[in-house]
Amino acid sequence: MPDKYTATWISHTSIRDFLDCPQAYFYKHVYRDPKTGNKIKLISPPLSLGKAVHEVIESLSKIPVDRRLTYSLFDRYDEVWQKITGIGGGFVNKKEEADYRLKGMKMIERLARHPGPLKNLAVKIKQDLPYFWLSEEDNIILCGKIDWLEYLSETDSLHIIDFKTGNKEEKEESLQLPIYLLLTENCQSRPVSKVSYWYLNKNDDLTEQKIPNRKSANKKILSIGKEIKLARSLSRFRCHKGTCHRCSEMEQIISGKATFVGHDEYGADEYMLSLPHEEKEQSEIL
Repeated sequence: MPDKYTATWISHTSIRDFLDCPQAYFYKHVYRDPKTGNKIKLISPPLSLGKAVHEVIESLSKIPVDRRLTYSLFDRYDEVWQKITGIGGGFVNKKEEADYRLKGMKMIERLARHPGPLKNLAVKIKQDLPYFWLSEEDNIILCGKIDWLEYLSETDSLHIIDFKTGNKEEKEESLQLPIYLLLTENCQSRPVSKVSYWYLNKNDDLTEQKIPNRKSANKKILSIGKEIKLARSLSRFRCHKGTCHRCSEMEQIISGKATFVGHDEYGADEYMLSLPHEEKEQSEIL
C-alpha cells in the first residue's frame, strides 16, 4: 500500500518553482529554518493582493447561490485586507499599501458589476486540499486548490475557472489548467467540459481556453514529478543559471538580510526583502 506521508507531493506551484529554478524549489518546499523548524516564505505586495482577492472569491463559493449576490464583496474585502495590512503584507509604506488596496478594490468592483459565473451553481470539492495518487507505483501525489468550479446543468459537467490578479497572461504551455483538469476529474465524479481564465485586472468576462489533453497532461506531469522525486532523494537542487533572482531572493532570507513579519496560515515563517521606511529611520536613530 502506498503511504501518503512518505509520498512526493507535487502541485502547480511546486512544479513551476522546480522548472524555473530547482534551488529556489528547495528553499520554498524542502528547506526548514534550523532555528525554528519552520519553512520559509517570501511575501510581496502582488502576492498579498492576489491572496486577498482570492480569499474573497473563495468565501462566495460557500454561500448558497440564491443568497450569494446579496453578500457585500466590499465588506468582505475590508475584512480580509486587515490580515495583510502593513509589513504583514510586505508593504514598504502606507502609500504602497494604499495603491495595491485600490487595485484590489477595482477587481472587487468588477466582480460586483459583472458576476458572470459567480451567480450560477458551483461545485465544491469536499477535500480541504484536493489530491489524488498520480502514481501509486512511484509514490507521487498531485494536489492543489481550484479557484472555482461552475456547474453546467445542461451537460451535468463542470467549468474550471482560474482567477488572475496579475498583469501577465498565462503562457500557452502553462501546466496550470492541465493540473486542475486532472485534479477535478479525479477528486469528484463529474467531467470537465470547459476551462477558463478570468483576468480581473482588465477583463469583465472570462477568457476560455482549449481543454487540455488528459493523457498527455498526465504523462508530462508524472514525468516532472519523477524528476522532483529524484532531486529530493539525491538532495540535488542546482539553479539552471548558477544563480538567479528566484534563488537569490530566498538566500537573502537565509543569510539574515530579510525582515521577519510573521507566520502564514500553515505556520511558515514569512519575510519581506525591503525594510519599511519608518523602521529604517528608527534603526538609524538607534
